[in-house]
Amino acid sequence: MLLLSLRPRFANAILSGEKTVEVRRRPINAQADSRVILYASSPVMAVVGTARLAGIDVSDPDIAWRRHHAVLGLGREEFDRYLDGSSAAYMLQLRDVQRLDEPLLLHRLREDAAFQPPQSFRYVAPSDPARLRRLARLQEQNDALALW
Repeated sequence: MLLLSLRPRFANAILSGEKTVEVRRRPINAQADSRVILYASSPVMAVVGTARLAGIDVSDPDIAWRRHHAVLGLGREEFDRYLDGSSAAYMLQLRDVQRLDEPLLLHRLREDAAFQPPQSFRYVAPSDPARLRRLARLQEQNDALALW
């Protein structure tokens, strides 16, 4: 399961359905249908929801903008500034977004175990706090029930 850090404004846009594609500068090794945990960075500092990765479109930044600009939640200038110097844009297409009833606050996660949110993204690890691993397990159980 992928743990994705987002600015609060982008996390809110994803949770509201306004934003369905998240742009990254680095490759992400995840398959379509992978679960994603959404972490809103400062000042929120909490896990706020989950989503499913519909796919990753890797392309030249200009092509990526043309394909996805309507669902990015940012303007062209900010997009170009973020990708400045990158030859590729990694466009994470999200679906099945779920807002948590109650956010998992960073200080609560740290009560269970040492926890450092990623700068960009990482995968949920066995050493992560129990609350985060429990959320990952619940998402996997929901996936299994949906297939049943």
